[in-house]
Amino acid sequence: MNEVSLFRLYFLRALYLLIVVGLGIVVWPGVIHHEKPWELMEGVVQCMLAAFSALSVLGLRYPLQMLPLLLWELVWKSIWLIVVAFPLWYSGQMDESTLATASSCLIVVIFPFGIPWRFVFEHYVKKRGDRWH
Repeated sequence: MNEVSLFRLYFLRALYLLIVVGLGIVVWPGVIHHEKPWELMEGVVQCMLAAFSALSVLGLRYPLQMLPLLLWELVWKSIWLIVVAFPLWYSGQMDESTLATASSCLIVVIFPFGIPWRFVFEHYVKKRGDRWH
């Protein structure tokens, strides 16, 4: 018997599809047709998002094997929202740019509902690690 329900697998595929389509619309046109060189951090961000969306295509076929990709997304966005966005919002100092980024990051609230946590625990916490030598 499969450890993860078919419903959960389709939910994961929907999350990967959301990433692929969303970043495909927002990021890839700029990656393919940017007219002037990006500043350092803008280039880093755009290329990382492009790589994330490209790897998410694999999640459509292999939703469980690509789980670390969703876990990484969940963790970095959660950290950024807690450490950067929340203090700015709480102190009334959030500007429009930060608010726009926070709004984009809030999509992560649906990730915990799609991630099969029992599978994550069994395969990434409880399972014996690979040998060191």
